[in-house]
Parts: sequence; C-alpha cells; structure tokens
Amino acid sequence: MAHDSPGPQLPAARGPVSAAVRGYLSGTGPLPAARTVASATPYGDDLQLALYLCYELHYRGFAGVAPDLEWDPGLLRVRAALEHRFLTALREDTPVHDSVEDALAELLVEPVEGSGVGHFLAAQGELWQVREYAAQRSLYHLKEADPHAWVLPRLWGRAKAAMAAVEFDEWGGGRADRVHAQLFADLMTDLDLDTTYGRYLDAACAETLATVNLMSLFGLHRSLRGALVGHFAAVEITSSPGSRRLAQAMRRADAGPAAEHFYDEHVEADAVHEQVVRHDVIGGLLDEEPFLAPDIVFGLDATGHLEDRLAARLLTAWRAGESSLRTPLNDRVKAHIS
Repeated sequence: MAHDSPGPQLPAARGPVSAAVRGYLSGTGPLPAARTVASATPYGDDLQLALYLCYELHYRGFAGVAPDLEWDPGLLRVRAALEHRFLTALREDTPVHDSVEDALAELLVEPVEGSGVGHFLAAQGELWQVREYAAQRSLYHLKEADPHAWVLPRLWGRAKAAMAAVEFDEWGGGRADRVHAQLFADLMTDLDLDTTYGRYLDAACAETLATVNLMSLFGLHRSLRGALVGHFAAVEITSSPGSRRLAQAMRRADAGPAAEHFYDEHVEADAVHEQVVRHDVIGGLLDEEPFLAPDIVFGLDATGHLEDRLAARLLTAWRAGESSLRTPLNDRVKAHIS
C-alpha cells in the first residue's frame, strides 16, 4: 500500500480549476471539466496554482495525498490542458530573439541604469520587502536545481558532462550543508521566516508560481529540453550580477550572515557556471542537435518574460507601500534585524 506523501499541506484554492484539482487530490471531488480549464486565465492565480499542484506531485507531493496520483491518467490529462493554455500564452506573448547568440548577448550586458527588483532592494529596499522577496522565492530556492536535473538523461556528451558538473555545485559538491537549498533555508532563518518546504505557497502571487511552473513545464517534457537548457542559461548568466545586488540588499537591511552568504556564494559560483553553461552546455547541445536552437532561444526569452512580470508585480506593490504577497507576513522579526 502506498503511503501518503511527506510534503506540505494542500493550499487553499484560488478558483474553480484549482478547487477541483485540490478536491481530487484530497479525494473529495472530481477533476475540473474541460470547459472550466479552457476558461482559466493563463497567467492567473487559478490556473497557475492548479498547475503547481499537479507539478508538485513530481517533487515532494502533499501531506495526505497518495504518491500514486503522480501518474494518475485523468490528472495528467488535466495537466496537459493547463500546460497547453500556459504554453500557448507564452509563445504568443514572449518577444523572441533571432538567434541564440543575440539572446545571450543581451543577457551578458548589464544596463547602465537598472530598474529591476535587485536594483530596488539594493538601493532602497526595506527589511519587510527583503523578507517578502525571500518568501516568494522560497518556492524555487528550496528546490533549487531540481527542475533542471530532469534534462540530464536527455543530454549526452559535452552538454551532459557540463550540466552535471554545474548541478553538482548547486547540490553542494556532495556536502549536505552546502546544498544551495539548505543555504537558502539558512537565509530564511536569518530573516525570521519559516523554512518549512512549501510554507509560503498560499501567500505567493501568481507571477511567482508561473516562474516555478515554467521550470517544471520545460523539465517534464523531453520535447522541451532545449527550452529547459535556455532557461538554465538565463538563470546562470543573470545570477552573478543579480546576486551581487541582492547581497548588497541583505547587508543594507542587516539581514544576517547566512542571508549575505547565500548571495555571496552565488556571485562567485555562478560567474564560473555562466561560462560553462554558455560554452559547454549550450555549445555541446547545439553541436549534437543544432535544430534545437529556436527552443533554446524560447527558453531564454520566456524566462525573461515571466521574470519581468514578477518584477512588475513586486515593484508596483512595494512602491505603493503595499505587500506583494497574497497574505502579508507577520511583523515578528528577530532582534538582530529589528
């Protein structure tokens, strides 16, 4: 008999689709009708949460949900319909570059006057905004590198070896205390946030869910392996300069040594990873499968598209003095960062 999954509690529904998926997972109702899925807004709370619920079954699952539901045929059909809505919108809305070289070149150039979340937090972010940012990002960082691992069996030669080498670093080089997900949990402890896996799923906005769902979407489909490599490249190329700004933000907010260390670690590690990913992962993949170039471009640009949407959500809320979370954090903060 299959045991229940050890993951987090199922979150509250955000609409008819996520309510039906949640009910199915908990054994209290049927799956959503096709017409209900077809009417869901691609980037909205309801569809993104429903898709997240389906994808999380491939990670740690949810408490009280049977692991066998990971491959439930009916649920997989619903997931496919949700993915179609999401992927169609992404292909329609993402401005794409003409070539891999053009897409990479743009990422490699730092704007003279940046206006993103990292720039905001480094220059004027307050502690409550830093804490919100960490809570939102915890949905990815507590499973950091895991979605990208799905591409490993789908690569070979130089691309596979280079991808495995970068992933090995992300997982701490064999040391549990150096796994990047653990380092982020340590950051959360410094910020007096709950480090429980999935704790902030209910609070996270749809734009955050979409950024995590994108990785799962690309990772779970062999046909999208080029897009996943493009996503991985976008993350690694932008990580070092972005982490430098966020390390500055942590110091500015007096967030604590572990909070600073997480981003300091990424400044150094990802500067090396960027070279490996560009030259060996992407280069190796294109040597073997040059026809995947458009998919790599799509992965690069779709990542930027969703990150821009998330940045707009966060900055609009913060500049208005409002919380970016669906449920604001409590005001309890440790003495050393109060």
